[in-house]
Amino acid sequence: MTRRPRRGGCVAVLLILVLAAAAVIVVGPGLLNRYGDRLLSQSHCTVTLAGDAHTLTAEQANNAALISARSIQRRLPARAATIGIATAIQESSLRNINYGDRDSLGLFQQRPSQGWGSEEQVMDPYYSTDKFYEVLVTVRHWRDLPITEAAQAVQRSAFPEAYGNREPEARLWASALRGFSGPSAVTCKLGEARVGSVEEFVGRVAADFGDGLYQVEAQDATGRYTAVTVTPLSGTTEDLHALAAWSIAVASSLPVHSVTIDGEGWSRSSDEYQVPDGGPAGAVTVELRTQT
Repeated sequence: MTRRPRRGGCVAVLLILVLAAAAVIVVGPGLLNRYGDRLLSQSHCTVTLAGDAHTLTAEQANNAALISARSIQRRLPARAATIGIATAIQESSLRNINYGDRDSLGLFQQRPSQGWGSEEQVMDPYYSTDKFYEVLVTVRHWRDLPITEAAQAVQRSAFPEAYGNREPEARLWASALRGFSGPSAVTCKLGEARVGSVEEFVGRVAADFGDGLYQVEAQDATGRYTAVTVTPLSGTTEDLHALAAWSIAVASSLPVHSVTIDGEGWSRSSDEYQVPDGGPAGAVTVELRTQT
């Protein structure tokens, strides 16, 4: 049967516009602004493990990766990343929003008036994530508490039971981003990579994970792309797989074109894992677009 993409594309665009208009009418512009990107965004990332899957927008996946990486930087167990991601899903839909209930702001909807920091600070995802973990680790037996209780002890929400409802997807993402779900748990559907630099990627690795966890080495440029190899100094499989999952989850915010590990690879052109050429053992190879 002959496909007619032009007509189908027009129908799809029309359907999206109709649904967006309906959302504004039914839920109001505020809720559409907060949640509408999940319907309208063309860039998505999916985590898959043992038949379970969950999809986030590229923006949300980028923030989940940051939250997980900061738990690694602080030498916290994966349970902390699960609690942090579940809390941010519930509080802000994993978006660094500049509004909320009363003076609540940012990923974790922290309130400057309640001592969480200045408006500028709580809108900084690194500050707000670190602040969340700083309080979490002071909670008695936090590692063993149900997510609802651990998150509530930090956030003191009017709806404490809601955090537990986010546990299944948070656990999937935390497991993958902490390197416990294998090298190919995360994939993303993204457009063409923008032009950037090796220094930009290296800076983001250091910002998210801190110094002393990964060694990054740039290879010779080939055409539009420059490959970098990232090696975990710990030598552990978990840190290796964590970096691979992180690199894919944050690809939308960086000039990442492809990620290769253990004989498998993801690229923007395929949206899924495939068998690439080369790549050293015990390291993640990230291909960056550095030329137009």
